[in-house]
Amino acid sequence: MADERVVLLGSWVSPFPMRVKIALGEKGIEYESREEDVSNKSPLLLITNPVHKKIPVLIHKGKPLCESLIIVQYIDEVWNDKSPLLPSDPYHRAQARFWADFVDKKIHYIGRRLWTGTGEDQAAARKELIECFKLLEAELGERTYFGGENIGLVDITLVPFYSWFYVFETFGNFSVGAECPKLVRWAKRCMEKESVAKVLPDQNRVYDFIVERRKKLGIA
Repeated sequence: MADERVVLLGSWVSPFPMRVKIALGEKGIEYESREEDVSNKSPLLLITNPVHKKIPVLIHKGKPLCESLIIVQYIDEVWNDKSPLLPSDPYHRAQARFWADFVDKKIHYIGRRLWTGTGEDQAAARKELIECFKLLEAELGERTYFGGENIGLVDITLVPFYSWFYVFETFGNFSVGAECPKLVRWAKRCMEKESVAKVLPDQNRVYDFIVERRKKLGIA
């Protein structure tokens, strides 16, 4: 019989493994979490993700899966008897994938420009990030979650960045709450769920990590 263990290779500070942890939590799946040092990658990480050599990697039945959105959707398909993360309607499912892809391609990279950039590029990144957040607010509308009454793929994709809001605000010199209050209220609703609250690190801890990271990168 195949090894049924679920193992996740990740890092506490990265929003991408957080997505996988939330999805597993929503499904009630027990797993082993292995912390990776991304500056000194383990042999297991290099073997299981030889193409990108990045976290997260989910190992299920001895087989590795890479890329957080692919992993989350795999979890939804394999453990499909509880807490669906995608709508049953094909159109709404496609829309959820669109917005999850939007978050995946925008928020992390624009946010990184905020805490690594200077001058005009940093100002441009702040403007772009606020615009992205406002688009997401409009998509959320008056719903409790992007997934409706329960969190779904888009919520799981976006909410890990709540831990990074203080980083974005400090280095971008703006307030997410002032610019996008609906988004902050949504994030706080998500934090009321155990699957989210036990995964997301404190914003100040993430900020301290980034301060040290900036020093290592030689950023004043």
